[in-house]
Amino acid sequence: MKGSRSFSRRHFLETAALAGAAPLFGQERGDRPASDDAITVLNPRARVPVSIIIDDSTCLVNLNKFAIPQFARARPGSYEHYPWRNWPDEIPDDFVRKFADWAGENGVKGKYSVVPFPACVGRLDREIPGWTQAELQASITLVRDRILPQWDIHPEMVTHTRIIDTKTGHPRPEFGPEFMENWKWCGGRSVDEIADYMAYGLTILKNIGLPCEGVTTPGGFGSDARPQLARATFEACRSVFGAEIPHYFRDLHSSGEESVVPLVQNASGLEGDDPRCVVHIIGCTGDWTGGWDCTPPRGADAFITEDGQRGRLVEVIDRGEPAVMVCHWTGIYSNGLEIGLDVFREVVKRLHARYDHLHWMKLTEISRYWAARELTTRRWDAQARVAELRAPFACGEFTLRLPAAAAGVQANGKPLEKTGTRLQLRPGTWAPDGEATLACFALEKGSNRLEIEG
Repeated sequence: MKGSRSFSRRHFLETAALAGAAPLFGQERGDRPASDDAITVLNPRARVPVSIIIDDSTCLVNLNKFAIPQFARARPGSYEHYPWRNWPDEIPDDFVRKFADWAGENGVKGKYSVVPFPACVGRLDREIPGWTQAELQASITLVRDRILPQWDIHPEMVTHTRIIDTKTGHPRPEFGPEFMENWKWCGGRSVDEIADYMAYGLTILKNIGLPCEGVTTPGGFGSDARPQLARATFEACRSVFGAEIPHYFRDLHSSGEESVVPLVQNASGLEGDDPRCVVHIIGCTGDWTGGWDCTPPRGADAFITEDGQRGRLVEVIDRGEPAVMVCHWTGIYSNGLEIGLDVFREVVKRLHARYDHLHWMKLTEISRYWAARELTTRRWDAQARVAELRAPFACGEFTLRLPAAAAGVQANGKPLEKTGTRLQLRPGTWAPDGEATLACFALEKGSNRLEIEG
């Protein structure tokens, strides 16, 4: 859930931009290497990354049925119109299986939230009142076995509703926007305070065997403490899971020309043994599949029209930027009508009919690629026809355009296989590109060397 109809988490971003507010993403970029522009880093495999972000998901609990009464108490007059008593308590595991089957059959990847203490109903690592322990364990196992292989798991903080006292494990007794995760709690708080709160949620997921390298912010969480949010994400994900490249999802641009490429922030230590950065993933669509509150969706045309010529995804893909769609699990299920799932089925069908150069990726994969893309030092020796790279992070599908035609290419002493076109690129291959050469290889942490032969 992202807030009320009048003030949603994503609406905050859009209205602030329209009002000419200061840039929302003004966090520190950190260090950047000096690199030779003669070498161009392309998208992975010279394709366009696509991904789906699913918010408000968890095990069994239909989160927003239980969230709305808490929102209504915190902001009287804003939520009383919702017929939440008529909504089902549960989003059943059978629907999770159906979704996982569809995603697997179509190669769809992305991020799937697992709210650790959903709406204060119960902790996933302890019990969820209303369900048996066997049902809870079966649901956790289902996420681990069927969702985790193709989806990153994120906590959406702890409850997605009330702030938890991390010392007692109980909700704070105060009510109001300042004590709800979705609204005002982060303002004025330190990196350590926010990181401690994130770590509480991450630890619950660690206790049930769900690894995380990133977090999703519920509603407006962190919107008034963006520099602290970025640093806290790094500290929490590194401390609980040892994540090398932590990432987070906080914002989106659902229209316009502003870039939606990931933001690599707080980079440091690039020449040492402990390089650091955090990646801010930016969504590119609104929630057009039914919404957190099961409102009627805008439908597939908002993403991509039937003829494949218009829609937000077309705009973003055609300019070569990652197309990261945003939705809510409650809207995908839509109280058993599955309206949101039908919308996504149609969107993916249209995408695959329109484009032949898409690359479905998890957020961890996108984050790693962009960290390597921005933080790897590149040097081109035109006379020797050699590219020297120094990478703070390894990256399995690193793809370059080198400014020379080739009869062969070696990467780190191993010959790459020639392919006919860029669409055939995969790790360990190269392809001609006019008077240039495309190479896709496994970038190693540290020194790398590519040699153009012929």
